[in-house]
Amino acid sequence: MPRTRPPDRFEQLIASAIKVFTARGYRRTQMADVAREMGVSPGTLYNYVASKEALFHLLIERAFRADRAAPPAQLPVPTPPPEATLKRLRERLAAEARFPQLDAALARQRVTNARAELDGVVRELYSLVAGNRQASALIERSALDRPELAAVWFGELRRGFLERLTQYLERRIERGHFRPVPDAPTAARLILEVIAWFAWHRHEDAFSRIDDKLAEETTVHFVVSALVREEAS
Repeated sequence: MPRTRPPDRFEQLIASAIKVFTARGYRRTQMADVAREMGVSPGTLYNYVASKEALFHLLIERAFRADRAAPPAQLPVPTPPPEATLKRLRERLAAEARFPQLDAALARQRVTNARAELDGVVRELYSLVAGNRQASALIERSALDRPELAAVWFGELRRGFLERLTQYLERRIERGHFRPVPDAPTAARLILEVIAWFAWHRHEDAFSRIDDKLAEETTVHFVVSALVREEAS
């Protein structure tokens, strides 16, 4: 009789692989490490993926926003051709890393409520970071071993976003809606890092007991209150 796969085994594989790759990085992760985390034999993994490269490609497909699509029709997932994983990462980031609130603010010629506008921009980024924190941790840790990932994650995504956020801050400061800051690019980086800690890294802090709603509301309150002039509210 053909072997049957436990219905939840695929999701166990994804969760275990994300945990191991995030902890150990791409280079140090071995298939045996993932199998150990799952509590199965290494051979079991090869019922699902053909190689470590295939597993990592699968994680790029599944890690964003707790994606829970059905397992691929073809199992085991074959080893991808060169550059396929990087191409897929760019596609996933293009789909996930969208900032309609920020784009609308940059296109807006007349601002009637600077406080509400900034509130929307900050919440949009917070939601994106919180919803994709597993994928972010996976990619950032693996980027230490794979320079091509670092180029996309840090060079293209983060730098591109920070440039747009800086432009937004400069425009609102110039028009008197926001308080002046010593340096707009540094202020943009501060906003990103504060959001990243509360939306993502606080989950890695064993001493953090802040619930999700309080973390978001506190972050939004401080960023908006620090920047928006009272008369511009």
